[in-house]
Amino acid sequence: MDTWKVGIIPLPLFLLAGALIAVDCLGGKLPSDIVVMVATLAFFGFACGEFGKRLPLVGKLGAAAICATFIPSALVYYGLLPDVVVESTTKFYKSTNILYLYICCIIVGSIMSMNRTTLIQGFLRIFFPMLCGEIVGMLVGMGVGLALGMEPFQIFFFIILPIMAGGVGEGAIPLSIGYATLLHMDQGVALGRVLPMVMLGGLTAIVISGSLNQLGKRYPHLTGEGQLMPNRSNGDEQASAAPAFSGKTDVTTIAAGALLAVLLYMIGMLGHKLIGLPAPVGMLFVAVFIKLVHGVSPRLLEGSQVVYKFFQTSVTYPILFAVGVAITPWEELMNAFTLSNLLVIVSTVSALVATGFFVGKKIGMHPIDVAIVSCCQSGQGGTGDVAILTAGNRMSLMPFAQIATRIGGAINVSVSLLVLGNFLV
Repeated sequence: MDTWKVGIIPLPLFLLAGALIAVDCLGGKLPSDIVVMVATLAFFGFACGEFGKRLPLVGKLGAAAICATFIPSALVYYGLLPDVVVESTTKFYKSTNILYLYICCIIVGSIMSMNRTTLIQGFLRIFFPMLCGEIVGMLVGMGVGLALGMEPFQIFFFIILPIMAGGVGEGAIPLSIGYATLLHMDQGVALGRVLPMVMLGGLTAIVISGSLNQLGKRYPHLTGEGQLMPNRSNGDEQASAAPAFSGKTDVTTIAAGALLAVLLYMIGMLGHKLIGLPAPVGMLFVAVFIKLVHGVSPRLLEGSQVVYKFFQTSVTYPILFAVGVAITPWEELMNAFTLSNLLVIVSTVSALVATGFFVGKKIGMHPIDVAIVSCCQSGQGGTGDVAILTAGNRMSLMPFAQIATRIGGAINVSVSLLVLGNFLV
């Protein structure tokens, strides 16, 4: 029976975890400490992910990530998930900020796994497809909205901009604050209008990312399987974007790799206090610098890669389940499911991603991998990046996804609010 698994969990352990969680739930109290939460999030997260993987047709189009995020949200809304599970999961997620531990380990590990030349070229070139994608996506979205008879102001500021704002914390909330001040409306009302657009944009991006992954399997010449740039280097520079393990990494090296990720994130937090740069982005730049100057030993690089692989395979679906329970409001998502909204959102995201694909191909990058990064421009922040890259099977692109989401979103929000402020004066 050990060969039968739900996600990565052998079936006997999965059944035991379910039984122990049920006992705690029947007792009316499920502890929110990390020991119990590891088992709880793993049980529900991998169950939802496995269900999504086994769905016909859509199972290969990112349904696992969608189910791991949105099934929990629906279960909470309809009261089908025990209250003690909801309360403990929400408390654990919000009190520990475990998402940031996940993101920092993924970012640092993926950067340490990259070819140095490819890393430099990728960071220098990714901005052009991103910029072209945003311009085309905005124009197409506006055109579709106008064709449907919608108001231009509503189309841009309450549908298109939220999609490209960089998620919830860095996008929807700052937008709602800006709208409350400039448009003299209640912030809660503004947030209620933009948040569903962020969620639907992210959902569209997940589906497109999964479709791009399948396209890459059918046409391998269009993808680098996690690399943005064709690897034309030789000798010591020849390296894959995927982690390469020697098989001799000891426990202390792995622990040091995890500590490296945490310390770099702390440097990012310090940068946020000093200059306001989001901590994950600051950490990303520091990690790139360390990689480029050979700032860590080969053993520590390999330790980081093992930590990256562990979080990618073992923590993704539990994290998505926690996100679905704690911060994904099902009712708001359903309220935004109007035909006109859907047409504008799908056309905007599709145009953005298609532009990234063709521009990336034109400038010598792997088009499918560039397009998957473009998907992250319309994701739900860090959680959206996780779901999109999981659906696209390209978690090694997390550093570029963070640039697309956080830097791109911050620029969009800042410039748009500045324009709106000047327009209303």
